Amino acid sequence: MDIEGYAKRALRENPSNEAELEAKLASRILEIKHINPDRAHEIAAAVVCEAKATLDVTGDVLSPTFSGVSMGEFGVGSRGTGDFYVHSKLGEVIGKTGAVVDSSQLDDSGVVKIGEDYLVVTIDGIHSRLSDFPFLSGFHVARAALRDIYAMGARPLAMLSDIHVADDGDVAKIFDHIAGITTVSELTGIPLITGSTLRIGGDMVIGERMTGGVGAVGITSSLTSRNRTEAGDLILMTEGAGGGTVSTTALYYGMHEVVEETINIRFLEACEVLLQSGLHKKVHSMTDVTNGGIRGDAKEISKTARVKLVFEEGKIRALVNPKVLSMLESLKIDYLGVSLDALLIIVPPAYADEILDTVRAADIKIDVIGRVEEGNGAEIFLNGECRDFTPRFRESAYTPVKKVHGEENPRDFEEMKAAIDKAALEAIEKKQKVLEKIRSK
Repeated sequence: MDIEGYAKRALRENPSNEAELEAKLASRILEIKHINPDRAHEIAAAVVCEAKATLDVTGDVLSPTFSGVSMGEFGVGSRGTGDFYVHSKLGEVIGKTGAVVDSSQLDDSGVVKIGEDYLVVTIDGIHSRLSDFPFLSGFHVARAALRDIYAMGARPLAMLSDIHVADDGDVAKIFDHIAGITTVSELTGIPLITGSTLRIGGDMVIGERMTGGVGAVGITSSLTSRNRTEAGDLILMTEGAGGGTVSTTALYYGMHEVVEETINIRFLEACEVLLQSGLHKKVHSMTDVTNGGIRGDAKEISKTARVKLVFEEGKIRALVNPKVLSMLESLKIDYLGVSLDALLIIVPPAYADEILDTVRAADIKIDVIGRVEEGNGAEIFLNGECRDFTPRFRESAYTPVKKVHGEENPRDFEEMKAAIDKAALEAIEKKQKVLEKIRSK
């Protein structure tokens, strides 16, 4: 619980009722912390004091930008239409970078040129619902970071971690999390070389929540970014058993045995086979089927490369781990809208057979699941019928709580987009004012 945020909201709504607010905060603190009531009131009074001091601030740097649209309401991080829209606005706030690949191109990694080679950099956040399972969160986030580097046709060189644990969290969470990361490290030979460990919000966040991320860096002489996709290409996909998302589904629906299916590095092995064979140089584009599923990937690739993607559902289904697929379908979760931890390879037809043979020789399942055409958007053939294949407002609801929230837009999407456009513009204007002020000195 963010007690400072709670205090600020309460003070904005009723600035004259500090005594009642302090009592409420003390009660909430006592629900989590095993301390005496006097100590809880002392902490609550200090929180109210700090909240009041920072409630009304002025100036270009101090004044926060507000949109009136919450992260959850707009589906940010939920890999649907709202999330994709915010990512496009982030590219506008960042502005022109001069990079070979940056956030505006919707790839999961960024790329800059160094001499004749390309330096590839990425960072992935841990799955928020795996906070209570630190080893699992570490394993899956490390694997995700390496996936993003490999998907650019690069060989990962090193990883770094960032861990934040709330005030009441057990110190052992840090060790468990690092053990999960370094399990992937030792399996792949890619070292974890640096990182940061902090508390979430210092004393202002109570509870046991853990968050953070793992970054990775790699190098290549031949890029496979999404914008290289061309009409006429074939779409190949490797087997997938899911990662953090599937683990979360299995955990919170009590199907714990399915978690074991996700503990593998098949994606990374498939990429390494392509790099060792040199076949990655024949590939136009690679990407990982992660949050938002193939639905989300298809939308991003179509937008970035200005092409149309056409898929065969039966071919995709055959490549999903049977236990994982069975679980998702029994829970009525759209397997095409969640992370499968599979590798999409988009390649000219002339090289498809060689790639299929090479990956299969490593005992990894792979098949052609679609093609790229002129046009835009995506379609999928399901039971012989061609259907539109666009992402929903949110990714497939894969836990009981997510099912309550649903996958549909909760209010007028255009109204929220307008508010977000305004907030992004205000952030850009703030950046320009500060830049001008610093440069003038």
